[in-house]
Amino acid sequence: MKLKIKKLTLLEGLNKVSKALSTKNLIPVLSGIKFELHKDKLILTASDNDITIQTFIKLDDKNNMTIEKQGSIIIQGKYILDIVRKLPDEYINIEVVDELKILIYTDNSEFTLNGINEKEYPNINLEKSKNPIKLDQKIFKDIVTQTAFASSTDEAKPVLTGINFNISGNILECNSTDSYRLARKIVNLKELVGENYNIVIPSKNIIEFSRIMGDGDTMINMHIFNNKILFEYDNILFQSRLINGTYPNTSNLIPTDSYLTLVVDLDEFYSVIDRASILTSDREKNIVTLQTDNNKLTIKSYSAEVGRVEEKLIVENKNNENIKISFSARYMMEALKSFNSDKVEIKFVGEIKPIVLKDSNDDSLTQLVLPIRTY
Repeated sequence: MKLKIKKLTLLEGLNKVSKALSTKNLIPVLSGIKFELHKDKLILTASDNDITIQTFIKLDDKNNMTIEKQGSIIIQGKYILDIVRKLPDEYINIEVVDELKILIYTDNSEFTLNGINEKEYPNINLEKSKNPIKLDQKIFKDIVTQTAFASSTDEAKPVLTGINFNISGNILECNSTDSYRLARKIVNLKELVGENYNIVIPSKNIIEFSRIMGDGDTMINMHIFNNKILFEYDNILFQSRLINGTYPNTSNLIPTDSYLTLVVDLDEFYSVIDRASILTSDREKNIVTLQTDNNKLTIKSYSAEVGRVEEKLIVENKNNENIKISFSARYMMEALKSFNSDKVEIKFVGEIKPIVLKDSNDDSLTQLVLPIRTY
């Protein structure tokens, strides 16, 4: 294997696939990046058995790469990434000599690394389905931003550590919950899907894919299988395992009626809760209390060790009813951050019933926060 490649082109590819490297992996070869050099492209692959990322660098007229000899090798991910990142030259040469010795050199620098035979790399099947589900990139990133934060981090309930993708016809419903809150996003797909799917994708994996994508308007192809999902985007293949288990039916958690609906300015309401949470006694739950008096809303928090705070603001009270209810400031703030609107509707069913947040102009996103008893 021998090639000359533009540093920034290689670094971009290495940065993408390196997200799948794990220093804790028990299989040493998986700490490496697989280089496969063909006559028209360089394929980079990395995996930790949980996710696999592959990217393609094509030979084109931009003079970004010169291929002299085809071949493949596994190069230790940490070292190749550090070397490429720190070399000052515009172009880098990579050559395999004596089968497993790798020369990385420029006009003024030369590194020699020990490689690993590509035959030792696990056989990773990045297969594609015949009828992938197509999803707009911006919509996909919105799904991740608006739902992933509500998933659980408790591995004792593994199915809750993921986002539930439920696909029927042309409707994609995404749910995420940790039992104390719920985020739901409903998306209309552009095409009918031939069969129904109900899968759970690990939240940390789908967040990683969202970061790798960056911004743009390229379509994403989702290839769903029994125990894995493959995302195809631009020059990236991103494969993740699926979480086994049945996701709970969250539909019956969302109240269908309410006796009190407040319309609040999102930024103002967020800032009030943020300030009130400063003096909460429990930094994890940081409980605050909301109380209404017609169109006047008061947010309070109290700590015997620190002190108390009280904030007031004017809101629109659609029902002229009143309520006093306590909840986690952190959960409420994270729910509020998921909305892209200026105003949010907050619906109350009772003092011990879930609080529902919606955008009055967009019914696709629902956030639910459970109240906390303070007595």
